[in-house]
Amino acid sequence: MIQSMTGFGKHVVQLPGKKITVELKSLNSKSLDLNARVPQAYREKELAFRSRIAQVLQRGKIDLGLFVELTGDTSSAEVNEAVIRNYMKQLGAIAPGEPVSLLEMALRLPDSLRTGREEADPQELQAIEGALEKALEETQQFRLEEGRVLEADFVQRIAAIKGHLSEVEKRDKDRLEAIRERLERAVAELREKVDANRFEQELIYYLEKYDITEEKVRLAKHLDYFEQSLHSDDSNGKKLGFICQEIGREINTIGSKANDAPMQRVVVQMKDELEKIKEQMLNVL
Repeated sequence: MIQSMTGFGKHVVQLPGKKITVELKSLNSKSLDLNARVPQAYREKELAFRSRIAQVLQRGKIDLGLFVELTGDTSSAEVNEAVIRNYMKQLGAIAPGEPVSLLEMALRLPDSLRTGREEADPQELQAIEGALEKALEETQQFRLEEGRVLEADFVQRIAAIKGHLSEVEKRDKDRLEAIRERLERAVAELREKVDANRFEQELIYYLEKYDITEEKVRLAKHLDYFEQSLHSDDSNGKKLGFICQEIGREINTIGSKANDAPMQRVVVQMKDELEKIKEQMLNVL
């Protein structure tokens, strides 16, 4: 079953004095593009988080957010009084003002607050790892559900292309004969004597160039192979993309050989369905 690269997962852990939220967002990408926002206290585990996410989600533009909200009365941040007084003195020398206004400006400047480095205890890290697993499960489930929607759309469009191929096959029965008749009329209108045997040989050679039997057979096989790969156990968007290229090649060849307006209109309809498949294929894992 195919999976979409679009996904979202979120899990919240309530700890004594802290609420920790792990959030994952995933979008389509040709490779794994992982962006992580992790507080300083948990940076030592960032590589492990990245490795686990890459192992499960494999591909996509993924954002990991680890957010910590203090719910207790304690805070690790302290006012850096010496730095703030120095800022206020310098600001007052530049533009004298009320002390409250100078204080507000000073608090916005770097190093006005100092934060002691926190060390996460093992139990806290274990809880975060568990929250990450839950968020990964939710993201995977989201991807599977989106994949079902994409799969249904692909099945419908492949069926449409097969229907158009049937129209091509019906039209092809009379197409070469119509081309032959046009050429014979054109030669007759010249009112010149031609060697009948030579004309027949040239005509056969000319008609062989417009024969699309092989293209029809290959296109039918590619469509069947696409459906088989679509229903396989693994989600392989790149493989399906390659099959789409082969389908497009056969459709284009049929169109170039058609030399028949009604058949070319059917070919345009097949191309339209294939382009819609290709657009959605960019989001398949």
